[in-house]
Amino acid sequence: MKICFVTAGSVNAYWEKEKHEECDVLVFGFGGLGEVDYRAELAGETSRLEDLALLSREMGCVAVSGCITDSCGMRRKSAAVAEKGRILGVADMLHAEGDFKAGAHLKVYETGAGKLGLCVGEDIFYPSVCESLALFDADAVIGVFGAAEDFAPQLMLRACAFCAGVPACMCGAGFAQVASPEGEICYRSAKEESVCDLSLRREYRLASVRTRGQRRHGRRDY
Repeated sequence: MKICFVTAGSVNAYWEKEKHEECDVLVFGFGGLGEVDYRAELAGETSRLEDLALLSREMGCVAVSGCITDSCGMRRKSAAVAEKGRILGVADMLHAEGDFKAGAHLKVYETGAGKLGLCVGEDIFYPSVCESLALFDADAVIGVFGAAEDFAPQLMLRACAFCAGVPACMCGAGFAQVASPEGEICYRSAKEESVCDLSLRREYRLASVRTRGQRRHGRRDY
């Protein structure tokens, strides 16, 4: 899987460039779409999601972009995914953070590039999110993040990849990085645009747990 990270600029600014890298997945940070007001989108006053969908069609790839969505005054950190000229869905950050509301569910998107799980914003600080996406059959986790003010995002990206057992990617403001299932940083770039070749491992192993209780006994008088 060839992933192109765009760490600065908007979707439209990228579209206007003369040369584009060929890739399977194109990932933008939160600056890609910026603010997305659902009411304005439905009324046709804005077309940010449509722009992402059209970009995916013109580029012939999966396009993912972070955004701040506004639904009747409820603001959330989100990520939209598009392929072949249509929006596959919008994933919200599962945990509440600051003035942003919490999302409601996790979803893995089946695309031509593979099964992709989206990890939005500070959800990267909760390894159970990426672990759940992997158990939902995600081949890789694509994360969008804001500005990294310390070492914590990189540390937690490594932890999430290790716990999930799948590669985990992060595209933020001014940086992009990828962690392997072994918990190591295998790619990192501070360029505005960079490309990473990601190898997918569709491997599973059975794990058993020794536990007590949780055993149901049938009632003979039922």
